[in-house]
Amino acid sequence: MLTLGYDRKVLNEKGAFYTASEIASQPSLWLKVYSKLLEGSCSLKKFMQLALAEADKIVLTGAGTSAFIGLSLYGVFSRKLGKNTLAIATTDLVTHPGDYFFDRETVLLISFARSGNSPESTAAVELADKLCKKCYHLIITCNAEGYLALLTSSSPKYIMVLPPESNDQSLAMTGSYSGMLLSGLLAAHLQKIEKLEDNIRLLSQYGTRILNTYAPILQNISEKAFKRAVFLGSGPFYGTATESSLKLQELTDGRIICKNDTFLGLRHGPKAVVDENTLLFFIFSGNPYVLRYEKDLVTSMRKGKKPLFTIGLSEREVDGCTFDLPIQLSGKSKKTEDEFLTICSILPGQLLGFYKSLSLGLKPDNPSVSGAISRVVEDVRIYQY
Repeated sequence: MLTLGYDRKVLNEKGAFYTASEIASQPSLWLKVYSKLLEGSCSLKKFMQLALAEADKIVLTGAGTSAFIGLSLYGVFSRKLGKNTLAIATTDLVTHPGDYFFDRETVLLISFARSGNSPESTAAVELADKLCKKCYHLIITCNAEGYLALLTSSSPKYIMVLPPESNDQSLAMTGSYSGMLLSGLLAAHLQKIEKLEDNIRLLSQYGTRILNTYAPILQNISEKAFKRAVFLGSGPFYGTATESSLKLQELTDGRIICKNDTFLGLRHGPKAVVDENTLLFFIFSGNPYVLRYEKDLVTSMRKGKKPLFTIGLSEREVDGCTFDLPIQLSGKSKKTEDEFLTICSILPGQLLGFYKSLSLGLKPDNPSVSGAISRVVEDVRIYQY
């Protein structure tokens, strides 16, 4: 049986088995995550009701890739739960806790963590307990043995441990990212979680379509001589663009320099990075209002230097726009909310990173030749505040 076009022996030889398996297994993982959250939804609802009754604000946090989850979710949390919600990385919370935690406020701190052992993740939890009037902790993690999963804080807490297969063994986060993102999204939709099965099955179908139809094409694209990549996404897709950018740069050990931005933001200077060596990746909203701005940007790219290759990712066809590779999730007139589509829209970025890593002769499971980056960040010293 082939995984992303390779048999197990070849993947092992190339140091790519875990990354390939973890990328390919995500559509089935999302169904398992949904089932597990549905099973525990009663106790989670009780916790969230208590937390939301007291909380002045919600903070979504994590380190690195885990922090980008909040970039896709803070909008839906604000809209659905009626609470001011901020996405703040633990790396910011730890260095400047006095800018975010106040003794006059009660906070619901939602922590995303693959291992739950990153120094900043554990320090952020402790600082919230120390500085806030009161803190409720919702921990979403992939590691049942990690510090966060075993949190002993006296503050009210709810620990959500995802299915074991979400705990990626490769250096780059793939299934752990999309699994925790889905968990956070479901937490924002708890009041109707029982009615979301069809939505999650559709996302799984979209993910399978990307893997079966577009993975071989993305493999061919990875052989092109691009040296830069720019990922664009608006609203919840800004988180997707940010994570896609990191994934390609991380899996290629920094040999491909990547940037992410919003469609409108690119016009204000960053457009200068686009040249004939650039892969330009558009992630389109399904919201007609947002899409008008995004299509304008595509039109504006006709001026200036032309990118080497363009990719457009959307649920439905984007009228009036052409790309070297259009990735269309549905052949029908489907209209899925953008925040749900963030779950499956990360797959192309992961696939590009995986295949480009291989094309450069790297080992995707551990692409850092110098050892500069590691699965769990090392050598971070936490100081007393």
